[in-house]
Amino acid sequence: MINFQDKVSFIWSIAEILRGPYKPEDYGKVILPLAVLRRFDCVLDSTKEEVLASAEKFASMNEEAREPILNRVAKQNFHNTSKYDFNKLLSDSDNIADNLRDYINGFSKTARDIMDHFDLERQIDKLETNNLLYLTIKRFSEIDLHPEVVSNVEMGYIFEELIRRFNENAEAGDHYTPREVIRLMTHLLFLHDDASILTKPGLTQTLYDCAAGTGGMGSVAQEYLASVNFSAQLEFFGQEINGESYAICKADILIKGADAKNIRLGNTLSNDQFPYDKFDYLISNPPYGVDWKSYQKPIVDEHEKQGFNGRFGPGTPRTSDGQFLFLLNLLSKMKPVTAENPQGSRLAIIMNGSPLFTGDAGSGESEIRKYVLENDLVEGIVALPNDLFYNTGIATYIWILTNNKAPLRKGKVELVNAVDFYKKMKKSMGSKRNEITEEQINNIVSLYGDFQEGEYVKIFDNEDFGYAKITVERPLRLNFQVNEERIVKITEEKGFMNLATSKKKGEAGLKEIEAGKELQTQIIKVLRNLASDEIYKNREAFTKILKDAFKEAEITVGAPVLKAILNGLSEKDETADPCIKNKTEMEPDTDLRDTENVPLRESIHDYFEREVLPHVPDAWIDETKTKIGYEIPFTRQFYKYKALRGSQEIMEEIRVLEAEIAEQLEKVMG
Repeated sequence: MINFQDKVSFIWSIAEILRGPYKPEDYGKVILPLAVLRRFDCVLDSTKEEVLASAEKFASMNEEAREPILNRVAKQNFHNTSKYDFNKLLSDSDNIADNLRDYINGFSKTARDIMDHFDLERQIDKLETNNLLYLTIKRFSEIDLHPEVVSNVEMGYIFEELIRRFNENAEAGDHYTPREVIRLMTHLLFLHDDASILTKPGLTQTLYDCAAGTGGMGSVAQEYLASVNFSAQLEFFGQEINGESYAICKADILIKGADAKNIRLGNTLSNDQFPYDKFDYLISNPPYGVDWKSYQKPIVDEHEKQGFNGRFGPGTPRTSDGQFLFLLNLLSKMKPVTAENPQGSRLAIIMNGSPLFTGDAGSGESEIRKYVLENDLVEGIVALPNDLFYNTGIATYIWILTNNKAPLRKGKVELVNAVDFYKKMKKSMGSKRNEITEEQINNIVSLYGDFQEGEYVKIFDNEDFGYAKITVERPLRLNFQVNEERIVKITEEKGFMNLATSKKKGEAGLKEIEAGKELQTQIIKVLRNLASDEIYKNREAFTKILKDAFKEAEITVGAPVLKAILNGLSEKDETADPCIKNKTEMEPDTDLRDTENVPLRESIHDYFEREVLPHVPDAWIDETKTKIGYEIPFTRQFYKYKALRGSQEIMEEIRVLEAEIAEQLEKVMG
């Protein structure tokens, strides 16, 4: 691009003026909005006088009615009705702060909204207090950003490069994805089985990002589509929760001469700004591990009340991690496959490792995996190298989903292990120590597109990731003995203690308590009469002995009290008979309860007979507790065994290290 880097370097140099009152990570709070203002100023320069005349002519109109008229006069999607511009601001240095505010307030609604969310008002005060406002405005006035000098495309590159530089500091990872990662995502996103889909003359498509950040994904996607089809149009829609990022994204679109109405502010999960829209392509890098507990009510309400008519029909994940909520939101905005839209939609999203496996069968996460796999929506997952992002080094994955798989891919999921496809950076940027080269991007895309198993590629059936979680029960086995030690245990049982309590008040309550204590005494007396060294190993037989003894003593013992007595007099005993409930069923021992995950492709009962019964012959499956779960053990599929080093090799290494340490100590001591 002509003068592209020169312009960036000049604007970047203005940041040096801010040194002292501003920390380097805060330079962007001033430079980015003022770069936008300067571009707006230059773009509107040629029509400034006509707009002012028209504004006066139509002064009686309300803003909403007047705005489209003045936009047409300005030949842009925005206008400014203030008498000031950058040059006039410099002519009155004493009042530059007030005049700059007047200038900003003169913008039409869309541009003014951008400035409001940049929070430029606060920066004006700070710059003025530190005597930097005039100097900063003067420096910006020296750069020529008129459209005949700097095209919309070039200005877009300039602005994006400034965003990249500023976002490499501080919290970049929250709203900025490295450019090479986005390029890889967009290549995979647009990787159609039928290449002719993207080359149709005059093609118009839509792209949606539910965590748009500064809009980088939309920009790269537009660049990609333009590179394969110059006549194609990709209309970008985005929602962003952070006010400053929203302003940057919206400004970038206006700077490029497009309409920014499709960039909207708000929490995507709790306040969807595109509730009825469907899109051709969907792309996002949502925050990892975001806690959504503080706004869970509208999400849970939507899930429970709307079900699959809403966005979160399959379920909701734990409140400590909302990644899957963003995925479900994207899925809900896919265009259905119809005669008018035979290609359906494609989706690319970056998530960390948690959505692959977190959550047991029946959990929200597992139910969501179950939904996307059983509905054949997951086309492939690509494991990225570590240390690609500015504020995290954790493992990340690109998921590619579509509702219209190519015939060869139907019922299949492709896993691509690209963790080794990176180049070490000469200088780290926060946690970012690695980058993916253009050649490596092409290699990864080629591996994905070839759809052939190999060292880096594994292909599975959807069902391979499913399992039945079965509950294995074993019978409760108890022995019973009546002795003083176990009688004491009865007195500590809640069911027995409750005899000497009452919910009644006053005299009636006292009488009930006294009657209960008397019954307790009678029960203990009967039990002491039964005391012996004999141990009973059949609960049903022992229960009959107890009931007969209480009947002979003319004592009525209710079921809760009888249960308390049996609990107190019992101990676990593997040699005892199984305890029976409902006269026919064995009662399970909850302490011995276990679970097994059985692959869906295998018979549960074959697995049970082979893996469980040989070890615990008295076990059985509680069919009512069986749950179907899904997980994607990505790392396990590409695991390579590395033999441990021999002891001789390790000892030799230790001797070498000891010699080096001794040599260093000798130098220090000498």
